Amino acid sequence: MSTATAPAPSRSSTHLTLSRLTFGGILRCEWIKLRSLRSTFWCYLLILVLNIGFAALVASVGVGSGGGPGDGSTTSAAAGSGMANATVAVTLGINFTVLIAAVLGALMITGEYGTGMIKSTFAADPRRTGALFGKAIVFGVVTFVVGLVSLVIATLVATPLLDSESNISIDWSDGSFWLALVGGAGFLALAGLISLFLGAIIRASAGGIAAGIGLLFVMPIVLQIFTGLTSAKWAANIASFLPSNAGGLMFGYSAGEAKVVDGIVTLDQFFGFLVMVGWVILTGILAVILVKRRDA
Repeated sequence: MSTATAPAPSRSSTHLTLSRLTFGGILRCEWIKLRSLRSTFWCYLLILVLNIGFAALVASVGVGSGGGPGDGSTTSAAAGSGMANATVAVTLGINFTVLIAAVLGALMITGEYGTGMIKSTFAADPRRTGALFGKAIVFGVVTFVVGLVSLVIATLVATPLLDSESNISIDWSDGSFWLALVGGAGFLALAGLISLFLGAIIRASAGGIAAGIGLLFVMPIVLQIFTGLTSAKWAANIASFLPSNAGGLMFGYSAGEAKVVDGIVTLDQFFGFLVMVGWVILTGILAVILVKRRDA
C-alpha cells in the first residue's frame, strides 16, 4: 500500500511567492535601513542641535526691537516687524542644517550602492520604483518631522531670550509664523529628497553629496557673482529658481508677493514651494528612468 504525497512546489513558484513584497513592507524595510545607519542618528542630532543652538545664539544677542507703546497702526507695524525678526532668529539654522539633510539624503541610497545591498533591495522589488519611492517617502517624512520638532523647540528656547533682549513677544497664534516653521521643515525634507535622487542618478556617495551641495550652495554663489559682474537679468532670474533661493522663501515671514519688475522675477512663499517640488519631481523622474534602465 503506497502513500500519496503532494507534489513539491516548484522552485520558481516558491521564489515568486517569497519575492512578493507589498509597498507597506517596502516602507517598513526602508524604515529599518534608515534607523540602522549610524549616520542617521548623528545627522538628525546635528539638525536638532544646530537649529536650536543658532536660535538661542541669535535671540540672546538681539535681533531688533518689537516696538513700544504707540498708536494702533504703529504698534501693529512694530509687532509685524518683531515677528519677522523672531522668525529670522528661529529659522536661521536651516541655512546650515539643509547641508546635513542633503548629505544624509545622498547617503540614504549611495550607501547601498557602495555595499552592494542595492542588489538585494531591487531583487525584493524587481520594478525598482517601489524601492526608490519607499526610500524617498521614509526619508522625507522623518526629515520633515525632525526639522519641525527642532524648530518648535528652537522657538521655545528663543521666546524668553527674545522677550528679554529684544522686547519681542512671539505670538504663537500667528499663522504666518507657523507657516514659516512648517515651510522650514519642508525645505529640509525637499532639499534632502533632491540630494537622494541625485545620489540615485550618480550611484556614488562622493558624487551624490558633491552634486547635492553644488546645486544647493555652489550654483547660487556662482550666479550671484556672475550677476554682480555682468548685471545679466537672465542670470538673476535663473538664480531665483535654484533650490536654495526658492526654498529660502518657504521659511520667510510673509515673504512678499510674486512679481516681475524690470525683467527681474521675484517669487513668493507659495511659488518658492512649487519650485522646490518641481526640482524634486525633475530629479525623481531622471532617477526612475536611470534606475530602471541600468544594472544594479
